[in-house]
Amino acid sequence: MTASHSTPNPTPDPVRDDLPAPAESGSLPVLTERQETILSLIVREYIRHAQPVASKTLASAFELGISSATIRNEMAVLEEHGLIYAPHTSSGRVPTQKGYRYFVQRLLTHADLPPAERRRIAQAFRQVPFNLEEWMRMAARVLARTAQTPALVTSPRGAENRFKHVELINTQGRLVLMVLVLDGGSVHQQLLTLVEPVPQQILSQTAHILNLTCVHRTADEVRALTRKEPSELARDIGELVADAMLQADQHGPRDVYRYGLSETLPSFTEDEAQQAVRVLEEQSLLNVILQEALSDEQSDVRVMVAGEGRWEALSHLSIVIGRYGTPQAYGALGLLGPTRMRYGRAVSAVRYVAGLMSGLLDDVYGETGEK
Repeated sequence: MTASHSTPNPTPDPVRDDLPAPAESGSLPVLTERQETILSLIVREYIRHAQPVASKTLASAFELGISSATIRNEMAVLEEHGLIYAPHTSSGRVPTQKGYRYFVQRLLTHADLPPAERRRIAQAFRQVPFNLEEWMRMAARVLARTAQTPALVTSPRGAENRFKHVELINTQGRLVLMVLVLDGGSVHQQLLTLVEPVPQQILSQTAHILNLTCVHRTADEVRALTRKEPSELARDIGELVADAMLQADQHGPRDVYRYGLSETLPSFTEDEAQQAVRVLEEQSLLNVILQEALSDEQSDVRVMVAGEGRWEALSHLSIVIGRYGTPQAYGALGLLGPTRMRYGRAVSAVRYVAGLMSGLLDDVYGETGEK
């Protein structure tokens, strides 16, 4: 072997079904149109003011055509279904986790961001250099500022990585730095130790051969193609490239870019703040959540309310998460906030920014050409 490895460096909305339901929403009851209207108003008013919503408030603020007593009766039915509850005796009502799920699944409508906001966000991206890392930072920043809640964006990665480009740089003596770039933009550096020193000209020629032969190929294809090369150095480097690609395929965690936690944390309750900090800083938990969201190819945006009853660490939070990318590579972006978050605005922001990011990745592949 010529080279060896070393350590790699305010009105209710009509019912719509165009938003995806949570993966596990529980058994949701059947409500009348009036009960759905009242539940929608309670959720929206509580999101807006963070105060229990009373029947008198609904009767006076909205033209429902029914008395306060009738509203109270309907609220009692909603409470029996476990959709709202009274935090104190004789107080107004607050949505439960189940109530939020019902709202998200059955009452939330699709609404685009206003044209002025879409233009502002698009202009912000146009001012960013043609650089994947800068795009992800910008995506997290505009999401957090648009929804006023913490945002996160993961780097894109293909289900199976494909070769884009390799460079071989003579550093000192027999040491050579291999810089491997994969489709989607991820970069992997590895220090190789050759059996004997090789001039930079030969290293550059070898890299050029691999770049012509292996572009857009999978690890197995790279290995098979480079084994046919007459140059022993090209064959050996091809093996190392294929090994590095397989390692990248099996590497679970993605780079995660976060923004907005410190700016928005004062609006969280103590329990919400503790959970938000833990989720954003505990990489293993975040990876599990992101991996599940990324595996869902049926919808572009997913809303997870209070951990969907499965993650206790999210019991006071909701996540709105979207998938972006191309058939070759994809990532996730999302918003993390209290269960009383503005779901409509969050979903619209995630959907719009995901579309922008997908378009930018299309530009990346457009530069490299089709396989």
